[in-house]
Amino acid sequence: MSALAAARERGGALLPQRSDLAAMGRHPAPDIVAGLTVAVVALPLALAFGIASGLGAGAGLTSAIVAGLVAAIFGGSHVQVSGPTGAMTVVLVPIAAAHGSSGVLAVGMLAGLILLVLAWSGAARAMRFVPLPVVEGFTIGIAAVIALQQVPSALGVVADGERPALVAFDALTGWLSEPAVTAPLIAALVTGAILMLGGRWPRLPVALVAVAVSAVACRTLGLDVARIGALPSPLGAPALPDIGLGHLSGLLPAALAVAALAALESLLSASVADAMSVGRRHDPDRELVGQGMANLVTPLFGGVPATAAIARTAVNVRAGARSRLAAVTQSVALLVVALAAAQLVAWIPLAALAGVLFATTARMVDISSVRTMWRAAPGDAAVLGITAAATLALDLVTAVLIGLGVAVVVALRNYARISKVEELPLDTSDHEDEERALLDRHVIAYRFDGPLFFAASHAALVDPTVRGDVRVVVFRLAHLTSLDTTGAALLADTITTLEDRGVTVLLTGLQPDHERMLDQLGVLDRLRHEEHVFAHTPDAIEHALSHLKRDGVRPIPARAA
Repeated sequence: MSALAAARERGGALLPQRSDLAAMGRHPAPDIVAGLTVAVVALPLALAFGIASGLGAGAGLTSAIVAGLVAAIFGGSHVQVSGPTGAMTVVLVPIAAAHGSSGVLAVGMLAGLILLVLAWSGAARAMRFVPLPVVEGFTIGIAAVIALQQVPSALGVVADGERPALVAFDALTGWLSEPAVTAPLIAALVTGAILMLGGRWPRLPVALVAVAVSAVACRTLGLDVARIGALPSPLGAPALPDIGLGHLSGLLPAALAVAALAALESLLSASVADAMSVGRRHDPDRELVGQGMANLVTPLFGGVPATAAIARTAVNVRAGARSRLAAVTQSVALLVVALAAAQLVAWIPLAALAGVLFATTARMVDISSVRTMWRAAPGDAAVLGITAAATLALDLVTAVLIGLGVAVVVALRNYARISKVEELPLDTSDHEDEERALLDRHVIAYRFDGPLFFAASHAALVDPTVRGDVRVVVFRLAHLTSLDTTGAALLADTITTLEDRGVTVLLTGLQPDHERMLDQLGVLDRLRHEEHVFAHTPDAIEHALSHLKRDGVRPIPARAA
């Protein structure tokens, strides 16, 4: 019963709360205005991302409507806006090429189930450990892939394939054989308008205006360019993807990739929203529930897998959104557009949407952050560059794993640099001249600073027997911050080697955690038996002096020394 009660409590914490509904009715006017503003921004992006994914503009618009609504209700952020994104299209293109639209929809549903499992297990909190250079490199790689994918539409030619660079090259080659300026001119004008006018007037829906003008021009002038065409109704009856159960196991790796990307991008977007809003913090586990439910439901209506969108979320916050009502309003507004303005939307040229995505990719990269990492932190710059290159050449999940691996190596290298073993002079001020000379000549002390672990152990543990007359070595361990098995083993080997050479080893400042580890290696038994483990260094020095006198060691006269 206790396990059942715990499961019931856990499930209740992940479901929508009454307070969410109460917040939606508290200040409706700002939320409605923000939702309408986001819908204006989201419409061209939804159409463009739907086409880029390979399932068509209608699938992108359906995803923005359904996923935006479901994620708003079940998600863990009050101001998050979900829908199709550029990063997700990069993952979906090879899936669509290999398995068709049914494969993409099945992958979306599988990814939704995986996200729900991750939410239940509390795995969302692990996403906070992804380093910024990996995120920035990942973003740069995605931006490059999206831009390359839009080259055929921008040039008005047809080119297929899974490798974006090869597709872009084939499209350019085909266009050069029979050049036509209409499509490239539309793409260039839309891109330029968004980048120049959007930066000057951020509240003006430049992308929507530019796309609408291009659609009107194509319809009025009869321009011969590829267009979106008729949109399917987003209110079609729900249906399961037409794919056999035997093929689902083959789609599982792709579903894992989609789920990982949805989790990473959504939690990153929610963190950005937290930083932009005051007094609101998202629930990461509930956010994964929202994305899981969205990806589970959206494919039933023919929509592509979705995730939270940083750009649309930022617009939502800046427009004054206070609750989930803003994202709900966005979905309702897009639904009205899909039903009432489908004919106009059908005339939108693909080149115009390519221009929208070109501008989007240009804004995805934080130039100042990249410049700072490139100049100030060569290791982080390497992580960024390798992650970006891997994203462009490989699949996104592999790229993130590679980036994390390189980041770990760089972190270990930086961590190892602070590890050192330093020879220190003995404090012999309280001793007579003869005793001081005896200690200075035959006793040497080393202080361990920082960590002693596998990445730093070999560099830190040098042979301390640099003089043949050293009889006692004092290892001061009070400043040793961490010790792993490798470091403990090398420290034990060093102690054994010195004792085999007739050198007495004294330990001071040994911490309890490190003492337990050395005990497991059996190195402390003999030292404790001979009373060679001390809490304080002065006690060890006194013992070293008595040890030298007991063995009859005499100081060397100054002239002979």
